[in-house]
Amino acid sequence: MEFFYASLLFALSATITPGPNNIMIMTSGLNYGVKKSLPHLFGICLGFPAMVIIVGLGFGIVFETYPVLHQLIKIAGILYLLYLAWMIASSKPSDLKSGDTESKPFSFIQAVLFQWVNPKAWVMVTGAVAAYTSTQGNVFIQVFAIAMAFFIVAFPCVGSWLYFGVGMRQVLQKPNYQRAFNILMALLLVLSITPVIVELFNHYI
Repeated sequence: MEFFYASLLFALSATITPGPNNIMIMTSGLNYGVKKSLPHLFGICLGFPAMVIIVGLGFGIVFETYPVLHQLIKIAGILYLLYLAWMIASSKPSDLKSGDTESKPFSFIQAVLFQWVNPKAWVMVTGAVAAYTSTQGNVFIQVFAIAMAFFIVAFPCVGSWLYFGVGMRQVLQKPNYQRAFNILMALLLVLSITPVIVELFNHYI
């Protein structure tokens, strides 16, 4: 039980802090509201624990054997996040009262697949699996316990960012305010992946 509580505390601190998932779900809450953002929320909350299980039960061995694959995923993730940041920053202000907008929120499948190109998700998964699994115990039980810890904290942590974004709808009714908010979120999204960019730069340069 001490192992589980430790992984639960790690999951809580890692999930509640700013990162691509939280920034994007908050932006979705502002632009689309709760109902239209629910598939995005469920995709994060179910997709990430699934990623923990898959990586923890052997997918990580593939990256140990072929480390270039992990680097390629990092690069693809950075490029995709930079693209999303541009889309957020350049998006036209929507009618927050009616929810009219030309763009669409993430679908459930998009949110699930996004976990695999999310640099922070990889840091969280590899860190949790490395810290809270041991060859002395049952690895399967340990990995599922870590996944369960992330599942337990996901909905309240990520959901709070969604509702924070929804709360901002009352403040950002003016198009200029909403545009400024989207630009700020895009900058924070880029800032959240800066450590990964620096790591790759130091690795190859």
